[in-house]
Amino acid sequence: MNTSPLCIGFIGLGLIGGSIAKSIRRIFPDAEILGFDVDQNALTQALSEKTLTKAVTSIESMENCDYIFLCAPVHYNIAYLPILKSIMKEECILTDVGSVKNDIYTAIHEQNLDNYFIGGHPMIGSERSGYDAANDRLIENAYYFVTPSETVSQAKIEEFRTFLEDLGAIPIIYSPERHDEITAYISHIPHVITSALVNLVASKEDENGMLRQLAAGGFKDITRIASSNPVVWEHILLSNPHNITDGLKSFIKELEDMISYIENNNSREIFNFFESAKDYRNSVPDQATGVIRMNYDVYLDIPDEPNALATAVSHIGKAGLNLKNIGITHNRVDNEGVLRLSFYDNESAVSAAELLKKLNYQIYDR
Repeated sequence: MNTSPLCIGFIGLGLIGGSIAKSIRRIFPDAEILGFDVDQNALTQALSEKTLTKAVTSIESMENCDYIFLCAPVHYNIAYLPILKSIMKEECILTDVGSVKNDIYTAIHEQNLDNYFIGGHPMIGSERSGYDAANDRLIENAYYFVTPSETVSQAKIEEFRTFLEDLGAIPIIYSPERHDEITAYISHIPHVITSALVNLVASKEDENGMLRQLAAGGFKDITRIASSNPVVWEHILLSNPHNITDGLKSFIKELEDMISYIENNNSREIFNFFESAKDYRNSVPDQATGVIRMNYDVYLDIPDEPNALATAVSHIGKAGLNLKNIGITHNRVDNEGVLRLSFYDNESAVSAAELLKKLNYQIYDR
């Protein structure tokens, strides 16, 4: 039985790679963790924090790794495969963290690396990026897709699943094809639809910018993901075209049906449309971690009087809770609560809500 410390390599130390590396360091403090990244600042910081054992200047230095995580953009990951093929030991598990599996699996098969590769996709995210935003508990209690190749051994799959569980993640095993279909419907297509809705409203904007001002309530909440990086989404859509176009065609059919219901005054079908959506949406777990980043907001009423805002915020500070943002809601058609307090995690938001309730503030559940 091999009892030597794990040796783990990271190609890319951004938000996800850095967070997984930090988790490994916390759970397996004796592990040898090697890092390769074109961002020298990330490597320097990871070394100073002792996340990395060593920063390497070439991928060939990862020849003794038990695990290698591909955490760079997919086209870089693919370019590194021939080098990895020449140096990996037979027992090594090669994995990635990408949200689309089609391109990487095609490349893995072309390089005859199927026996090494178990794709991965942690369902995590942040509005921030880079190693600076990484933390050692980001994958804790988060779903983590595991997408084995067809020929990788069951022993390797079980080893990798157990490893992720040791890190606190919740592995869920699917084929790469099913993974890409799922993420298309719960992440990729919603990003397209949301951005289209924003563009629709923008097309009706007037010279006074009034739509922008009035949209600051519920509209801004439901279109939050339209603020995502356009370069990232360009690549995602072109990497998962069939699932996304199939889903968008189905969505267009939903809209065409609604147009018909409205034109024909079909109140029953209009009601059914909204009722079925309401029922399914309400069945979605509140605190589950998904591929679309969650907001952790608390909404409350405050009186329109001097120092009311400062007093509410001071209660949060005195309790040692870290605020991310503060907002005043002027459009309350879709929102209850005039003050929005945003936090970095759910625990802080829950603690803040409980504290403010005890202080007799009116809190609105979202």
